[in-house]
Amino acid sequence: MTSRIPLAAIGSAPLAVVAVLVLSHTLTAEPPAADGPAKPKAARTDIYDTKADARALIAAATKKAARDNQRVLIMYGGNWCGWCHKLHDLFRTDKDIARTLLYEYQLVMVDVGRFDKNTDVAKDYGADLKAGVPFLTVLDGAGKVLANQETGALEKGDQHDPAKVLAFLKKHQAEPQDAREVHKAAMARAKSEGKLLFLHVGAPWCVWCHRLEDYLADEKIAPVIAKAFVDVKIDQDRMKNAEEVIGAIRKDKQGGIPWFAFIDAGGKPLITSEGPDGNVGCPVAPAEIAHFEKMLGYAGGKLSESDVKLLIEELKRRGEALQRR
Repeated sequence: MTSRIPLAAIGSAPLAVVAVLVLSHTLTAEPPAADGPAKPKAARTDIYDTKADARALIAAATKKAARDNQRVLIMYGGNWCGWCHKLHDLFRTDKDIARTLLYEYQLVMVDVGRFDKNTDVAKDYGADLKAGVPFLTVLDGAGKVLANQETGALEKGDQHDPAKVLAFLKKHQAEPQDAREVHKAAMARAKSEGKLLFLHVGAPWCVWCHRLEDYLADEKIAPVIAKAFVDVKIDQDRMKNAEEVIGAIRKDKQGGIPWFAFIDAGGKPLITSEGPDGNVGCPVAPAEIAHFEKMLGYAGGKLSESDVKLLIEELKRRGEALQRR
C-alpha cells in the first residue's frame, strides 16, 4: 500500500478502470443492516485551508520558529487525500508525536489542490511532489531547507509507522539551548545598550505564555519594548539549565506561568509580575494591566507617555477581544 497519490495518477485512469473499481467496491462492501439502510459515513473535516496564502503561512511559522529555536514542518497535500488525513490524525493522536510537534515544530499545512496549487512553493523548497502526497519539508528558523521527505518510507502496512515518523521528527529537531548562555548573552546586551532585561518564563504547552509572546512580538509593540528593554524568554521545559536560571531570579514558584521580571544591569530583579493578588501572567484583566503599567514605570524614562499608552491600550484591546469569544 502506498501513502502517496502520484501526480500522474490524477485524472489518468481510463473510464473502464474507474467503473471496475467502483463496481468492485460496491460488490465487496458490507450489505445494509436488516433493519434499514446503511448510514452514510460522516464527512471528514478539512485539514487544509484551500484559501490560505501558503507563503504567508510559512513566513509566519518561520518567524515563530526563529523566536523559539524550533523547526518548521511543511506538509503538502489536499483534503481529498486519504493518506494526508491518516498522517494528520497520527500527528494528533500519538502522544509522543503530538508532544514533539508541539515542543519542536511549527506545522504548516500547504494545500496543493489536484497538484495545481502551490507547486511553485514546493519547487522553491525542493519538494518533489511527483513522489506524491503527503510530502514533508523541514525548515530551520532562517527558512533554510533541512530535509525533504516522501512519506512512503514512513509507512507500515496501511498506516504510517509511528516509530518512523517520530524518528524523522527527532532527527531534524533543533538542538536545545542552554538557559545559562541565553540569559548571559541577554544580560550582556542589556548592559551594553543601557537597558533593562525583560525576562519572561514560558513553556510550549502554555497558551497564556504564547499570548504574552505574541504581544511582545507584535510589529507595533516590539519596537516600543526595545526602547527600554532587551526581551528574552526562558523556556522552562525545552532549555537546559532552565530551572537553575529561573530559581536564581524567582523565589516564589506558586503563581504559575507566564512569569516575568524587569532586571537591572547587575542582575537584580527590580519588579516582577507578582502583583497584589499574585502573578498577573499575561495581563488582560484590569487589575493585571494596572500592575503591568506600574512595572513600566521602572523603564527609567526611556518610554514616553505615548509609548506607555500604546502598550497598555493594546493589552486592553486584546483582553476585550478574548472576552468577546
